Amino acid sequence: MVIDGIYYALGLLAGGALTGYLTKPAFSIPFVILAVFCLWFFRDPDRPIPPGPVAVSPADGVVVAIKPEGEQTRVSIFLNVFDVHVNRSPIAGKITKVEYKTGKFLVASKPEATTDNEQNFITVEGNGTKIVFSQIAGLIARRIICYKKAGDIVEAGERVGYIKFGSRVDMFLGPEWTLQVKEGERVSAGSGVIARRK
Repeated sequence: MVIDGIYYALGLLAGGALTGYLTKPAFSIPFVILAVFCLWFFRDPDRPIPPGPVAVSPADGVVVAIKPEGEQTRVSIFLNVFDVHVNRSPIAGKITKVEYKTGKFLVASKPEATTDNEQNFITVEGNGTKIVFSQIAGLIARRIICYKKAGDIVEAGERVGYIKFGSRVDMFLGPEWTLQVKEGERVSAGSGVIARRK
C-alpha cells in the first residue's frame, strides 16, 4: 500500500471521531467510508512481470487512444478512481530524463489532455531502445508523485510513482516495437504487455 493512503485514512478517522463526539455518532459514518475508500484506492498489489523483449503497461486502466506521432506511436491509458494508481517502468534500463510540465486539469480521457494537462515525463533507455511515458494529472488528480530521478536504474515493471485519483498515462513507442493492444482494451501495470520488440 502507498503510505499516503494510511495518512489520509488516519486523518479521516480522526475527523470522524471528533465529529461523532461533538455531534452524533452517526455523523462519523461518512468519514469512515472515505477512510476505507482511501485505503482501497492506494492499494499497491504485487504483479508478475512477463519476461522477454516486451514493454509492459506503465498503468492500470483502459487504452483510450493509439495514435501515430511522427516516427512514434502514442498509447494513452485512462485510469478511473477505481484503478490502481501506482505507475511502473515499461522496460528495464536507465532513467535518462525526468521532466515536469505545468498545465491544466482537463478530464484525462480527453485527447487534449496529452498536450494541455499537468504532467511528468519519464524517459527510460535500455537494450538499444527508449520509451518515454508521462504521468498526466486529470480533473480530480492534482498531485503527481515520482520516486525516481535521472540516472536511476530500473527493472521492467518497477514502481516509479503514482498519481492521486483519476488520471492518465501516455507512453511513446518507437518503430522497433509491435503493439499488442488495441483501443478499448483494459491493461494492468507491470503485468500487461503493451508491445513486443521486433
